[in-house]
Amino acid sequence: MTCLHLLLTLVFAVSLGTPVEIQRPRGVPLTKKPFYEENKPFTCLDGSRTIPFDRVNDDYCDCKDGSDEPGTAACPNGSFHCTNAGYRPMFIPSSRINDGICDCCDTTDEYNSGAKCENTCKELGLKERDVLQKMAEITKEGFLLKQQLIEEAKKGREEKQGKVTDMQENKKQLEEKVEALRTVKETAEQPEKEAKERHLKAWEEQKAAIRLEKDKAKMAEAFLELDDNADGFVSVSELQSHAELDPDADGTLTETEVQGLMGGAAQVDTSTFESVWTNIKDKYHSESQPEEPAPVETPPEEVKEPVVDNDSEPFPEDDISEEEDEDEDDEDDYHEDDDKVLPTVKTPEKSHEDGEAMLPYDPDTQTLIDAAQKARDDFEDSEKALREMDDQIRNIEKELSFDFGPDAEFTYLYSQCYELTTSEYIYRLCPFNRVSQKPKYGGSETNLGTWGSWSGPENNKYLVMKYEHGTGCWQGPNRSTTVKLTCGKETVVTSTSEPSRCEYLMEFTTPAVCQEPANMDLLPHGHEEL
Repeated sequence: MTCLHLLLTLVFAVSLGTPVEIQRPRGVPLTKKPFYEENKPFTCLDGSRTIPFDRVNDDYCDCKDGSDEPGTAACPNGSFHCTNAGYRPMFIPSSRINDGICDCCDTTDEYNSGAKCENTCKELGLKERDVLQKMAEITKEGFLLKQQLIEEAKKGREEKQGKVTDMQENKKQLEEKVEALRTVKETAEQPEKEAKERHLKAWEEQKAAIRLEKDKAKMAEAFLELDDNADGFVSVSELQSHAELDPDADGTLTETEVQGLMGGAAQVDTSTFESVWTNIKDKYHSESQPEEPAPVETPPEEVKEPVVDNDSEPFPEDDISEEEDEDEDDEDDYHEDDDKVLPTVKTPEKSHEDGEAMLPYDPDTQTLIDAAQKARDDFEDSEKALREMDDQIRNIEKELSFDFGPDAEFTYLYSQCYELTTSEYIYRLCPFNRVSQKPKYGGSETNLGTWGSWSGPENNKYLVMKYEHGTGCWQGPNRSTTVKLTCGKETVVTSTSEPSRCEYLMEFTTPAVCQEPANMDLLPHGHEEL
C-alpha cells in the first residue's frame, strides 16, 4: 500500500459517533495497552526490571528506557503518545509534557501546566482530508492519462518496429541500386576521362604553337630594334648597348660577354639570330615597352604595443561554453553541402600561363561529360538516400533501446524538452538527453548533465532521473542534475535548486509516475483510536 493510501486510510478513520474511552495510563498508545495492566506488576519494555504498577507515571524514572513514565517528564528518554482523535496520532518527547506549549492537537500533553489549549484535531483532520482528496483526484486523473500513454507507447513501439523491418528490406534494395549506379558511373567516367585528355592534349599543342609564334614575333621585333644601322645584321656593339643582358650582373656588359652571348660571332643575321635570342630573351627589354618605375618603399608604420593594465587580473569564467560540446555533436551530423558536386563547366578554366581560356569542348566530348555527370548525380543521390535511411534506422533503434519504464509509460518524453524560467536563468530539461541552464538575459548555455540512468529507490527506480558529466565547474567537479518525478496531470518542471555546489535538483511532474489509486468507496469511513 502506498503512502497516499495510508494517509487516506488515516484520514477516513474518523468516527461519526461519540468515542468510548479505553482506560489506560496517560501517554500510552492503544497498541501498547497490554503491557500496562493495573492489577499486575509492570515490566520495563526493555525487560531491564519489574516494578509495582503504582510506580507507573509517579513522576520518578525507574526504567532505563523511560517506559514507566509515558505520561510525565521524569525520564529524559521517554516519549508521550498524543491520541489526537480525528487527526493523526503522534509521539512527542516526554520533556515537552506540561511545558506550557500545546504540542498535541487534543491538548493531552498540557494536562497540568495551566496552558490554555484548544482541541484542533477535528479542523486539522478536515483540512488534511481536503488536501488528500485533491491529491487523490489528481492521482486518479493522472493514472487515467498514464493508461493512455501506455497504450500510445505500445502502439508507437509496434509501428516503429514495423517501420524498421520495412526499412531494412528497402535498404537492401537501395544498396543494390547504389552498387549498380556505381558501375554505371565508373563506366561513363572512363570515356569522359579519355575525351578530356584528348581535348587537353590538343589544347596544349595549340598553346605551344601559339607561344612559338609569339616568340618568333618578339624575336623579329628585337632584331629590328637591335639592328640600329639597319644593315640586316646585329653586331657586338649594337647588342652591347643593352646593359640588362649582363650575364654576371656587375653593371658592365663587356665585349667578351657579348661575344659569348652571340656564340663567338662578330655579327649575326636573321637566320642565325635565333640562337642568340635563346640566350637573351629572358633578360631582354624591348625599347617599345616603357620602363616600369621602381617601386617606392614606404616606411613601415610604427606598431603600437597594447597597453596592459597591470592592476586588472583576468578572472576564470565559471561556465565553460557549450559550443565545444555542440561542435563535437555536429561532427556526426550529416550535411547536405558535403555531397554537392559542382556542375560540369562546359568552357574549361583559363590557362595559368597565358590567361587564355581553353577552347570549349567539342559536341562529342561534351555529350560524354554530360552523360558522366548524370551518372554521378544519380549515384550520389542514391548514396545520400542510403545514408539517410541508415540514420533513420539507427535513430529508431536507439529510441527502442531506451528503458522507458515497466510499461513504456515514459516514451512520450523522448525528443521533448521542458523549460522553467526563474529570475536569473532558463532551465531546460530534455528527458533521456540532457539538462541545461542559460542566463535569462543572454549568454552561453551551460550543460548541467547528460542522461545517465534511472536512480530511484529499489522499490521504484523510475522516480528519479540522473544526468551526469555536465560542464565542469571552476576548480570543481562536472555538473550533474537529479530529477525527481512526482505524479501530476501535466508534464512540467516545477522547481530547480542547487543543494550542493555543481549538483542540481529538479522537480518534475508527469502522469507517467501516477499509481492506481485505492477505491475510495470501499475504504471504511474510519474510526477513532479509543
